[in-house]
Amino acid sequence: MSQSVPSREVARRVFAAEYNDASYTFKESDDERAPLYLLLPTGERANRVFVVGTLTEKEDVGEDSEYWRGRIVDPTGTFFTYAGQYQPEAASALRELEPPAYVAVVGKPRTYETDDGSVNVSVRPESITTVGAATRDRWVAETAARTLDRIEAFDDEGNEYARMAREQYDLPVEEYRDAAVAALQSLDDADELEGEGEAPA
Repeated sequence: MSQSVPSREVARRVFAAEYNDASYTFKESDDERAPLYLLLPTGERANRVFVVGTLTEKEDVGEDSEYWRGRIVDPTGTFFTYAGQYQPEAASALRELEPPAYVAVVGKPRTYETDDGSVNVSVRPESITTVGAATRDRWVAETAARTLDRIEAFDDEGNEYARMAREQYDLPVEEYRDAAVAALQSLDDADELEGEGEAPA
């Protein structure tokens, strides 16, 4: 494969609890077109992310033109996504959608430093699509598995991104294990509720 064709970066699955703790971005080369990565606290780089959750609210926060903010909740926390004129498809999806709705979002991590020096992380969406409960449950299960895999490899000598994460973040990765396990348990709890005869009308 020729090197001149940039391959699309794999979209990482990550829970909100971990994503919102990420604040460090970096490039791996000086080329201005080089991808910008967000360093996840569990020791992985993310140029694109894939998240699924419940769109709980949306708001047009634009002043001169439409600029939509969506609030998407997974079992561990909340993602914020922003779409305007440069993300026309995602913006129109947010305009049309009626919360609450399960949505899948593929997009780029965006960091923003606030006046007090803290960093807010959001998703700049490439696409926003409505999904069903089964897709959402599968995302939770797969994201938990990926998170646990990253934690498993966190102490490996050769894991450069884990080493970077230890330097940049003073965060106990066990918290993300707990969040992943709790997310899996939330699926089991929901299954049990559905399995207890007919829901009251």
